[in-house]
Amino acid sequence: MSEHDATVEAVAALGDDLRRRMYDFIRRSDRPVTRDEAAQSVGISRKLAAFHLDKLVTVGLLSAGYAQPPGLRRVGRAPKVYEPTDLQVRLSIPPREHGLLADILLQAVRAQSPGESGRDAALRVAAERGQSLGRAEREQLKPGRLGAERALTCAGQMLERHGFEPARATPTLMRLRNCPFHPMAARDPDLVCGINHAFLSGFLDGLGATTLDATLAPRPGACCVELGRR
Repeated sequence: MSEHDATVEAVAALGDDLRRRMYDFIRRSDRPVTRDEAAQSVGISRKLAAFHLDKLVTVGLLSAGYAQPPGLRRVGRAPKVYEPTDLQVRLSIPPREHGLLADILLQAVRAQSPGESGRDAALRVAAERGQSLGRAEREQLKPGRLGAERALTCAGQMLERHGFEPARATPTLMRLRNCPFHPMAARDPDLVCGINHAFLSGFLDGLGATTLDATLAPRPGACCVELGRR
């Protein structure tokens, strides 16, 4: 399951009013919460609370374990308790990658060389990040020598995960229907589209897709880069 799909499931789980209220109660409690406490917080039975709580565990919003809550003395097995995970739910349709863009810019500030402009540092870091991602993808897929069509297929898997919404215009040309860096790209297209282009070019290099080029080809409402035969 992709990160985007997992986020959609988490958001759907919170669409239920009882689950959302119990989740809010547990997050505010600053300690593990028992089923009885969660049930009492929203005025439902312990059995019904258990159903909703376990659903929140399934989608990754809560973790469950067994512990004796402070101040509660009970003979026998410790009760099942729930606490929030570190999962952060951000849903955007179409998908956005503002975190990736921010991480590239932050690393560029940290790694800027003497005499190097901020823009050049950002483009360099974006290319390095893309290369690292491409090498990891190649290591996982082990595709061997890549012709243009096979290279686009391999690249498309990463592009789909990062929200670019790739679409094959021809067997050797892939256009990207979504800009995951929007609306930042609209505010400063020279910088953000340049970062995007450097990132995708670096990815192709790391993937070993020597038969492909990432080309700046801005289209309204779509990503500014397309991938095609070199």
